[in-house]
Amino acid sequence: MDKYKILIVDDEPDNLALLYRTLRGKYEIAKSTSPLAALEMLKQDKYQCILSDHKMPEMDGVEFLKRTYEISPDTMRLLVTAYTDAGILIEAINYAKIYRYIKKPYSPDELLLIVENALEYWQLKSDNGALINDLKDLFSGTVTAIVEALDAKDSYTLGRSRRVTYYAVRIAKALHLSDVTIGRIELAGLLHDIGMIGISDDILGKVEKLNPEEYEEIKKHVGHSVKILEDIKQLKDVVELIKYHHEFYDGNGYPYGKKGDEIPIGSRIIAVADAFDSMVTPKVYRQQVVPSEALAKIKELSGRQFDPVVVETFESILPSCIRELKELERKAWTLQ
Repeated sequence: MDKYKILIVDDEPDNLALLYRTLRGKYEIAKSTSPLAALEMLKQDKYQCILSDHKMPEMDGVEFLKRTYEISPDTMRLLVTAYTDAGILIEAINYAKIYRYIKKPYSPDELLLIVENALEYWQLKSDNGALINDLKDLFSGTVTAIVEALDAKDSYTLGRSRRVTYYAVRIAKALHLSDVTIGRIELAGLLHDIGMIGISDDILGKVEKLNPEEYEEIKKHVGHSVKILEDIKQLKDVVELIKYHHEFYDGNGYPYGKKGDEIPIGSRIIAVADAFDSMVTPKVYRQQVVPSEALAKIKELSGRQFDPVVVETFESILPSCIRELKELERKAWTLQ
């Protein structure tokens, strides 16, 4: 791009003019004295960075930047404030997802340096997003062949990887995760059970319920998945999501016993998507359950096996997911 685009918001015209004069030589600048008007501007155009004052009459800067995150999660957010109250800053980081705050009074050089660093980080994320798309193109044929081989090995898995991926991507989008993270979750969803290829046909095809020893063999599929994929350096971050998708939120999962935020968000998402599809898919040793029963079971395990935020998000999108999935399954599945 020729110039990065920055949106600056401050209800004080003099402060807004100072920000504009400092940044206009290097960047393409849009400005507003109204947070509400700025939100409409953000809906109409793309900006790589937003600078907002904190104390404004329509809404404060934290609330404004929180709303901008819902519209444009990949945009970098900077809060300009005269306050250093820890509560405000924690709220800005956790809920408005700010990159940095700029303490008043600031020098023009300080402002320019912070903005430059923010845009370098934005560019890095953008490049990573392009890398994920390149990976999807590079591995699309391979991934499709692997998934089809897994489906051929076990009729129970037929279409499961694609369905799990669909649910996981929908959850990730509802959580407003970045395009880079969503891309990794998509690849991890498609490949999360690749290690089942290393499990005995006798166990996969067993009509009766698995005994403890056989269940231990099934659990080894996570390690098999890692072994198959770990030498592909471009899939390093994807393998990390696959590695932890059977961990429990309370630490009682396998194979590493991680818990809470120690588990990558992509793994926590795939865990919910995988469990739901497992319950609604018929198995040789038990009948499938209806979606409402499967969701009730997942909600019962919220906070123990599953991340409560992921469960709540999944519940909110499930009705539309079921409708859309029925339509998608009428068409040929392709890696988008």
